Amino acid sequence: MNNLFTNTGSSSFSGFLGEHAPDLLPFRNQQLAAPVGDQIPHATTIVVVTCAGGVVMAGDRRATSGNIISQRDMQKVFRTDDYSCLGIAGTASTGIEMARLYQVELEHYEKMEGRSLSTEGKANRLATMIKGNLPMAMQGLVVVPIFAAYDPNLDAGRIFGYDVGGGPYEQFQYHSIGSGSIFAKGSLKKLYRENASPEDAVLTCVQALYDAADDDSATGGPDVTRKIWPAVAVITADGFRRLSDDEVAGYVQAMLEARMTDPDGPTAPLR
Repeated sequence: MNNLFTNTGSSSFSGFLGEHAPDLLPFRNQQLAAPVGDQIPHATTIVVVTCAGGVVMAGDRRATSGNIISQRDMQKVFRTDDYSCLGIAGTASTGIEMARLYQVELEHYEKMEGRSLSTEGKANRLATMIKGNLPMAMQGLVVVPIFAAYDPNLDAGRIFGYDVGGGPYEQFQYHSIGSGSIFAKGSLKKLYRENASPEDAVLTCVQALYDAADDDSATGGPDVTRKIWPAVAVITADGFRRLSDDEVAGYVQAMLEARMTDPDGPTAPLR
């Protein structure tokens, strides 16, 4: 076997790929003839909240191209390893490719070093990849992910946000990205409860996504007729778990039943 592939000299798979096959990287320095950002499907709203012993991430399923709904059941929440996940907003195709490469990046490091990266290390590796996409972002192909993980050293969930130049910026309690984030964050601000159970945190995320869809046309609400539900993941000491459609449907139905009498959803107590 060629020693090139067994002794790469680096624990970074992205670095190895950039040196020996840069054309395979999704964020290689290509110049576009004209901005095409509005023509390519975009992923929209992702919400994340910490809970007792972990973190919950949820995303709507809609992708848009300008004012057109290009996909109703897009997956925007990705498992990156046993104790972390990634949500994408922005250019959908680039975001999906970045998420897949990041999964391999973490696996490659673990195989080369014989241990997993720390939570901060994982967040920093993702920041480097986002920074690598900056030339494409300047031409309209922007990807702004959100990263969440269970940190075994703290026995708690952690959230990291980014901008087009990288980051990371640690967020506390809750965070949201995407076109509906301003509305989702307002909902999270009133509904978030510290040390809530994972089940209550899931319901909080579902409520926030519904509020975002209520005011943002690019965010898709739950599609009851097509049975398309938000994507929801829970990460605790037991690892990453994606909720099944049936489980999410139960949370959605409970929320919708309550909203039949209170369309604007639950409110926070003043005291």
